[in-house]
Amino acid sequence: MEQFLDPGRIATELQALSDWFLQNVANFWSLLQVVVLLALFGIAAVLGRRLRPAVAAWLERAAVPTRFAAQVKVLPAVLTPLIYLLMLWLAIGIMQQSTWPSRSYLLSVVASLLTAWVVIRLFTTFVRNPALAKTLAVCAWTIAALNITDLLDPTVALLDSLAITFGELRVSLLTIVKGVLTLAVFLWVAAALSRFLEKRINRVSDLTPSVQVLLGKLLKITLITLAVVIALNSVGIDLTALALFSGAVGVGIGFGLQKVVSNLISGVILLLDKSIKPGDVIELGPTFGWIPSLGARYVSVVTRDGKEYLIPNEDLITQHVVNWSFTDELVRMEITFGVSYACDPHEVRRIAREAAATPARVSRDQPPVCHLTGFGDSSLDFVLRFWITDPQDGVANIKGQVLLAVWDAFKQHSIEIPYPHRHLIIKDAIPVETRAQPAGT
Repeated sequence: MEQFLDPGRIATELQALSDWFLQNVANFWSLLQVVVLLALFGIAAVLGRRLRPAVAAWLERAAVPTRFAAQVKVLPAVLTPLIYLLMLWLAIGIMQQSTWPSRSYLLSVVASLLTAWVVIRLFTTFVRNPALAKTLAVCAWTIAALNITDLLDPTVALLDSLAITFGELRVSLLTIVKGVLTLAVFLWVAAALSRFLEKRINRVSDLTPSVQVLLGKLLKITLITLAVVIALNSVGIDLTALALFSGAVGVGIGFGLQKVVSNLISGVILLLDKSIKPGDVIELGPTFGWIPSLGARYVSVVTRDGKEYLIPNEDLITQHVVNWSFTDELVRMEITFGVSYACDPHEVRRIAREAAATPARVSRDQPPVCHLTGFGDSSLDFVLRFWITDPQDGVANIKGQVLLAVWDAFKQHSIEIPYPHRHLIIKDAIPVETRAQPAGT
């Protein structure tokens, strides 16, 4: 302890630190570079603020291909850094021609860091996922900054020294960092490739929607699995060394994720037996709607009121499901009504059939039919049946249109829809006692 608290040694260390500071930081050329950096930044900020609206307006008028829309959209945001970068390299060139190159070292480092940031910022616009794009940008710029400042090799050596050994498997912090970065890149490539192949599959008209979705999901699972395996192998991790560990983890995950696995398997079964496919109109309990897409774990059902229900695949396997368009899109609807006993039932049937055929959504291939179903207490009871081919557009609205058409037709032909009535028969008279009112009241 006395050795570290020796006043002479402390004075020597402080003197060495002071000499280094005066030689490398507080000298004329270092302070000049700081002044140049601040001055050029102020000029770039003013120019960027004034030129940004004009550049944005010019880009809006320019005919830019759609695939480069994201890159063009970010140009106004990086206009100030670009101006600053051009002036920095110009200042570096002037100083290197005027004096020793070492006297513009600080300018060169800042210019290199800024160049790396601008290039990475432009390249990450090709990544659609904002979170992934930001992560890749931070990691890439960190590596570039360490390399520019000559700190990459010491950092790599430090990360590699922090390691844990499991038998023959050595896992260091460097291995984890490389594995995470490599896995992120491979997963992004796998996702982009799966989207591209899925679009190509959806364009094949010979495949049914169910087969298209099934092939797309299988391709995505396969590509993601390959990405994970390749990423682990690329960082030198032997998969056989993880066999026992992965087996134990797999058993634990199997117990904890039974529902997830059940929904995944149920989704594959639904796609294989083609009982549910995109475009079907289904009814599950109180939920009635149209299926826009099938997920790996759930089925999306959009109702007529705009609500989107995410129904687990297992529910579609185990519960009672009404598929309105399973084998045929032709769906029969029916409404009931009653007319007065004074009306001719044959004429009522004809008028009802003609009225039901007037809405555009009613099928012309299957004409409406009307049947007398009974003699009610107050009316002749009828059922009117008609067919539609687009249940995804709603069923309550088409019923309302048919009812209005029938109502107008009945009014035109003086067909009465009776009100319920009852006859009240009093067998015995009910005595009523009256009293005279006193005078003056």
